[in-house]
Amino acid sequence: MKLSIVIPVYNEKKTLSELVSRVEAVNLEKEIIIIDDASTDGTRDLLKKYEGQERFKVIYQSKNAGKGSALRAGFEKAEGEIIIVQDGDLEYDPKEYPQLIKPILDGRADVVYGSRFLGGTHRVFFFWHYVGNKVLTTISNMCTNLCLTDMETGYKIFRREVLDAFTLKCNRFGFEPEFTSKVARHSFRVYEVPISYSGRGYEEGKKIDWKDGVAALWFIFRFRFFSS
Repeated sequence: MKLSIVIPVYNEKKTLSELVSRVEAVNLEKEIIIIDDASTDGTRDLLKKYEGQERFKVIYQSKNAGKGSALRAGFEKAEGEIIIVQDGDLEYDPKEYPQLIKPILDGRADVVYGSRFLGGTHRVFFFWHYVGNKVLTTISNMCTNLCLTDMETGYKIFRREVLDAFTLKCNRFGFEPEFTSKVARHSFRVYEVPISYSGRGYEEGKKIDWKDGVAALWFIFRFRFFSS
């Protein structure tokens, strides 16, 4: 099956080339879709070398609208049977694609979450991020009746048909709870797979903060009680 690797980026000049090299090194049939969310650090200049290359699609957003908006733009161009969301930093390792897609290839899953909390090797980092993630995942589980360990993971993998079942609307980090809520509502088969995780600090370019956690909490309740 062909994979569509969808990579939203915003000010990832320091990591982009290495990330793309790692994705290219994975020996699977794939296309690589990179969406620049109006970067200001030179990321766009780096992307020019991928324009027109086989297997690459490069999309430029006219203004910074957030991860959810960038992903929607990438999903619209995706032609693969399986879609992989890949963050634009180096926190998640593309070498794990084979184990992430296996439940789908085996016919057991429609959606796979790569969990940072199921025993994979990970950098020890940010206690309060860990607590916040656990709180958000627990509340999400209460609202969706799923039993995830890592709702906020950057690795979400799914069959193309999943996207055809609902419409995504959130522009920023609300993508994670929105996607989870709608996957649960449509009773798709969900699996989790342990992954490694190399978290980075704010001085290294990490962008998510406590305000995104508060917004995620609102989106969890919004998509459970107030919105389709």
